[in-house]
This record gives sequence, C-alpha cells and structure tokens, in this order.
Amino acid sequence: MRGLKKQRRMQIVGLALASVVAVMALLAFLPDDAFQLFRSPSELTEKPPRPGEVFKLGGLVAEGSVVPGQGNHFSFVITDGGAEVAVNYVGNDVRPNLFSEGQGTIATGKYVNGVFEATEILAKHDEEYMPREVVDALKERGVFKEADGS
Repeated sequence: MRGLKKQRRMQIVGLALASVVAVMALLAFLPDDAFQLFRSPSELTEKPPRPGEVFKLGGLVAEGSVVPGQGNHFSFVITDGGAEVAVNYVGNDVRPNLFSEGQGTIATGKYVNGVFEATEILAKHDEEYMPREVVDALKERGVFKEADGS
C-alpha cells in the first residue's frame, strides 16, 4: 500500500512539473509586445525604455498642446504634473470623441528619439472616469483632483 501512495505522489509531482514547463514554453513564444507595461511621464523621463519597446503612457493631456496634423495624425503632450512627454499619434483610427485637453488619456506605442509615437489612444468614457493607473500616477505627483473639485 505504501508503494502505491508514493508512486501516486510522484506522478502528481511529475505532472505538476510538466505543467510548469509547458506554461514557461508557451510564454517564451509570445510576441514581445504581449505584456505592455504602463508608465507615467515622470517614470519615462527617469528611466527610458528599451529601443522598440511597446508600452502604455498615461496622464493628462496638457492644456493648449493638441496640434492637428494631416488625416488622423495629430500631436499633443501628456503630463503628470512632474514631467511632460510629446506624443505623435500615428494610428489609423480617428481621434476619440472624448479626447480633450486637461483630461486623462492612455496612449499605446513606442518612445522614439524623445517623442512617444502612439498607435492607439484611449480616452475616458464619461465625465468622472479616469484609468486607475493614471489616477495613481497623478496622486503620486500631488496633482490629482477628485470629481467634486477637491
């Protein structure tokens, strides 16, 4: 009876180990941009990303910074109160309706030669919503204001 329990235990350990190896092998074959990290402008200026790294940049659209371009392309600045990063939107979609100056946004793209080249722009979806990551970054810098104005 003891031999059977030990054998069963070894089978379970072997199966668990094989599962871990299989998951690690699957993760190794994922594309490089499968895990996109969020960064604030201050984090980006303190520690620049690797060349070609795709990540999300979030903060407030700086007042007076939106500059229309040709077609769907436009430029603006994202700030968190501590740093500012110039952004060029080079995506295929039109600018979101709720995208405006002084509002929270998250852009996905790459940092190239000191400018963030965004391929996707996410804007808040109502008057009070702001992505949690953006709120946390703004609170860290002391520039976040609650919806009631405090």
